[in-house]
Order: sequence, then structure tokens, then C-alpha cells
Amino acid sequence: MRIIICGFGTVAQSLAKLLVSRMDDLYAKYGIKPRIVGAFDSKGGVSDPAGLDVNRLIEVKKKFGTIRKYDKSKKNMVGLDIINNVDADVLVETTASNYRDAEPGMSHIISAMKRRMHVISVNKGPLALAFPSLMELATYNQVLFRFSGTVGGGTPILDYAKNSLRGEQITSFAGILNGTTNYILTNMARGMSFEAALKDAKSKGYVEADESLDLDGLDAAAKLVILANWIMGMKVTMPDIKRTGIRGVTTKDIKAAAKKKCAVKLIASCNKELIVAPREVPVDDPLCVNGTLNAISFTSEHSGTQTIIGRGAGGTETASSILRDLLDIRKEISRD
Repeated sequence: MRIIICGFGTVAQSLAKLLVSRMDDLYAKYGIKPRIVGAFDSKGGVSDPAGLDVNRLIEVKKKFGTIRKYDKSKKNMVGLDIINNVDADVLVETTASNYRDAEPGMSHIISAMKRRMHVISVNKGPLALAFPSLMELATYNQVLFRFSGTVGGGTPILDYAKNSLRGEQITSFAGILNGTTNYILTNMARGMSFEAALKDAKSKGYVEADESLDLDGLDAAAKLVILANWIMGMKVTMPDIKRTGIRGVTTKDIKAAAKKKCAVKLIASCNKELIVAPREVPVDDPLCVNGTLNAISFTSEHSGTQTIIGRGAGGTETASSILRDLLDIRKEISRD
């Protein structure tokens, strides 16, 4: 299976290492031989139909901050050059999420689909802004579109709701979908001010470079869009979400909730309306997890409410979700 990787940051490097370390196992168990034939970051990229040397890619990225110097004898190629000119089976999109116009990820995904490549994305931007149209484009071009790493990182939230609850009618769901805000609110419950908790989260690398993605609920809203479309069959995008972040949460709010044996959490919910907002959650509710954990409760017609909890981010965890999607695509292709 020939793969092009868009972006070569932490997630892409973790994926590359994972593919190499499990090469023999993947072939023995699933009959799949992944081969990275193209890769690029914001400064350029490289391709080789025989397959790129993963260890060299990582070394070059570490040394120069870009993989464009992987092979100085070859002409530097930008992302769309590689997508439009290199033959591959799957495009893996790992560039940063952008909720203004979803670029450059949107162009990467559209170009790949038009070339009949299957697509795996952990970039939430394109799905948040254009989920229904991207699914239509995938169907039109007869390709598969997978994105399990966009919600929950390595925790299989999308897969659980779609497959483990197959045959059930999910009527609503609610969850903590952003580990950064959960970490901040957890520390506020332990006595920190909002400013001190935010500073601590930044020191640990939990906060996005653009902090508004976390603090203003944009990340949680993007995940809510993906869940609502994929699980509930809606056709919604970011403007359909009623969104309030955590900047307005005060120590007074935290203490008032504690008196009622509750904790303030940033909850993304789908129950007639799509809402992201701080909410009081009883401390004995399975949804009331602390630290950087994510949790989501699905309420279905016959099975009641079930909650899935796990880590929401991390390079290795997200890379594992991409591998799951890759195996799923392989399975679907084999079935066809």
C-alpha cells in the first residue's frame, strides 16, 4: 500500500515509526505492506516510488526542521505537486487544523480524492467546515474517507459509536472532547486561578499555539460537528454549533458547583441542539473525568447510556488511530 503523508510533525513521525516497527506483523496478520512514497511539510517534500527511508526522514527533519533536504539531488516539491504527480493508494493528512478556511488540508484532501486516492485525516479543519460535501466527493470518486483520529486521538470513540452500537438508535450524546480545557478546569477545582491553571497547562505543552482553539471551544466544536455528522447522520458544519468557551468560568463558579457535589466541565452535546459550553456535572457521573482525559456518553434507545473514557491526544495514540483506519481501508478494498 503506497502512502503519501501531508505534514511531518509529531503525529506523522509517530506513524512512520509505527509502520516500520510493525512491518512484519502487518504483513503476516493483514497482508499489508505500507510504503511511504511521498511526504512533505510546510517547506517542501520528497518522493520515491520505491519507498522513502523512514529513519532518514526523521533524522533530516530533526536536523534541518524540514524534510526537503532528504535528497539534495532531487528537485524540491511542494505538497500539491506530490499529491498530483505521485502515484499512491492512500493520502494521510496530518497538517494543523485551521477553522477559517481549512487550508491547506482542504486542498490536499480534495486533490487526493479527485486522483482516486483513499484519504485518512487527523486534521479536523476540513471536516468541521465541509463534512457533508467531502463525504459526497468521496462517494462520487469511489474512495474511502476515514478520520477516527480527529475525535479522541487513540481512543476509538467514532468506531465505538458506529460499530459497537451498531443496530442501536443513538438518541443523544454528550462529552468532554478537549483534554486541555479539562486539565485547566480540574486544576481550578483544586484551587488554582484560571490564569495559573492556563500557565501550568502551557508549561506542559497542552495548549495549542493558538490558545483560542482550546479556550474558546473551537476544538470541541469541530469534534462535535464530526460526531453529529458521522454518528447521527446530520449535515452540519461549524456555524451550526452554539459555542461558549471557558474564559468566563470563575473560581466562584467552581466553588458553587462543588457545594452541589458537581464539577464544571466543558461539555459538547447533541440533543436536539448542538452546544459546546461549560456545564455542571455531578462528580459521581462517569462523564466527570479529570486531567487531560476525554469522556463521552452515548444514550441509545434500548441500551441506555454508555460512556467511553480515554486519552484524547498524543502522537503515538493518534498514529495508532491512523493505522486502524489504514487497516479498515485495506479490509474494505479486499471485500470489494
